[in-house]
Amino acid sequence: MDNYQIIRPSKIIHPIILSVPHCGHHIPEELADQYVAELLPPDDTDWFVDQLYDFASEAGIIMIRANISRWVIDLNRSPDNAPLYHDGRVITDLCPCTNFLGTPIYNDARSSMEKQEVERRKRVYFDPYYQAINELIEELHARFQDILLWDCHSIRRYVPSIRSTAFPDMIIGDADGQASMPELSKKAVDILKNAGYDVNYNDPFKGGNITRFFGFPDIGVNAIQLEMAKDLYMDSSENKYAADRATGLRHLLKEVLTTLSTDLLNSHQNNESL
Repeated sequence: MDNYQIIRPSKIIHPIILSVPHCGHHIPEELADQYVAELLPPDDTDWFVDQLYDFASEAGIIMIRANISRWVIDLNRSPDNAPLYHDGRVITDLCPCTNFLGTPIYNDARSSMEKQEVERRKRVYFDPYYQAINELIEELHARFQDILLWDCHSIRRYVPSIRSTAFPDMIIGDADGQASMPELSKKAVDILKNAGYDVNYNDPFKGGNITRFFGFPDIGVNAIQLEMAKDLYMDSSENKYAADRATGLRHLLKEVLTTLSTDLLNSHQNNESL
């Protein structure tokens, strides 16, 4: 199985790349017997997020989605394993040895991964995903002056090891305005709020390594992460895709993305007219 997949529209219309780094649940055969079988497939997976956004191709938007499980390597962590937050929450490693609840995921209950194995996984799984995103950015940047990398995520409504209370419906993160033009992020927040959702901005998630690594609005590359509660598009147990819940959300996400696309294109035109 390929480690990631790029889904291209027949015609690129929007200066947007969708990244879905945590929807994959494949664990390579050579690693599979190392994991606690009862914990597979990993509940930490962002289940069905790629399906939620699969309107992208018809809408003229490129998507890249990971096939490898985040339990092999987390594509949204810093490659040097530096923590992204410093507020006491549980933060799993680049190559995690526990799930979000602190439960060991390997049969040997290891607490850390050998450096040589971490470097191997970075070379085989992490670096190619980032290289692919970089190539997509270069491709779109050759056509559009301002582009947007939209990083797509979901999480259980309640994860006590990260937050003592339930998460809001959605969290828009742009590294406190460093990874995107703030007006883009605020437009997204406004559209989602006006649709009746409870939306936070950079709290409790500011965007992970993908947002922070690729987002440089000064050169026309904006990056925004959207984290959403799984029960918005899954059943109340957060185990199955719920088409009745997802349908309206899909339309809303498409509205957000196309509106931001228009703003990006208009921003370029306005700059040219100055």
